[in-house]
Amino acid sequence: AAGSCRRRRLAPLNEDNGRFLLLAALITAYLSAGATVFSALESPSEAAAQLRWNRTLHNFSRIFNISLPELRAFLRSYEAAMAAGIRVDALRPRWDFPGAFYFVGTVVSTIGFGMTTPATVAGKVFLIVYGLFGCAGTILFFNLFLERIISLLAYIMKACHERQLRRSGLLPPNFRRGPAMSGVGSLVGWKPSVYHVMLILGIFAITLSCCASAMYTAVEGWNYIDSLYYCFVTFSTIGFGDLVSSQNAVYQNQGLYRFGNFIFILMGVCCIYSLFNVISIVIKQILNWVLKKFECRCCPKCHKSSARLGRRNAITPGARLRRHNMSVDADGQCDSDTEGRRLSGEMISMRELTASNKVSLAILQKQLSETANGYPRNVCVNTRQNGFSAGVGALAIMNNRLAETSDSR
Repeated sequence: AAGSCRRRRLAPLNEDNGRFLLLAALITAYLSAGATVFSALESPSEAAAQLRWNRTLHNFSRIFNISLPELRAFLRSYEAAMAAGIRVDALRPRWDFPGAFYFVGTVVSTIGFGMTTPATVAGKVFLIVYGLFGCAGTILFFNLFLERIISLLAYIMKACHERQLRRSGLLPPNFRRGPAMSGVGSLVGWKPSVYHVMLILGIFAITLSCCASAMYTAVEGWNYIDSLYYCFVTFSTIGFGDLVSSQNAVYQNQGLYRFGNFIFILMGVCCIYSLFNVISIVIKQILNWVLKKFECRCCPKCHKSSARLGRRNAITPGARLRRHNMSVDADGQCDSDTEGRRLSGEMISMRELTASNKVSLAILQKQLSETANGYPRNVCVNTRQNGFSAGVGALAIMNNRLAETSDSR
């Protein structure tokens, strides 16, 4: 046992690396299981469809006295025409302004239906440059939407929490938010639960998908299951392209339908993106819990080492890890970056790595408690750090704003 502990201390496997490897293994297993299920479900249907097509092809060749090579050459030309957007039935123009706007919307949102693609070299080159900045800007928009939807939910949940406290007599009836609330222990540092946020976002996503599916069933003529399938594929930005809305040449109330289609897709993508990020936090908690189960318990030194290397957001379901990797100086500032780097087990400093970057993304790091609690929280801030010091992106937003991913729970 002592030898295994020594080998563990020598191995460069900290908590973050362990979580990454465990998630990679779980994703590989998940992909393998999904491939097995879809292969079992769809392979027989594919084989039967291929058999029916071969039988139809031979019968057509025999009845109309057309050789199979000529018939196959004609079908290849037909497939090329379909790829170019040409259909037997009349469809809307692909590259007029509304069609092009629909196309660029699917590009920057990474939906990518594939029903419209650039055919010219200039168009393909422009798409590379256009998509680079467009996708980056849209991801930033999704993150800002996530920030604001979490702030809105926090405000509503905070009001509900205060109302429950008033009913139970823990808050005075004339209580108002502000500095005075610091004396109320039930509200200090309160944050919304990640599970409650996930439930609310899930209900909203389901409601939105059901309403959109009803519209597509009535207008496009799809059955309701196909409409639900289209909503998930589109809102999750998978975008297979087997079903695409607003492609017919003429619709009843066409302008109103196109506007509704745009609003449903925009709100659906934003909502599902937020829901996916909340679910990813829950998955991270499960990974932390699994790693906790695998923690070495045979040597006290291993416990002390793992406690020192624990991250601020390393939270297991039903428990909270105390912070051991940060202290506060007498003047209220954090310890040096070198000390924080040594305790966190990082090889290089994130501040040193990004010191030359002048772009500030501090808007992504504002604390949710300013909205939920009505006053800025007293947090340790080093003015020398830039906007990347607390992390960037959806995970940073969720870690700072939800109770189960914060040490202030």
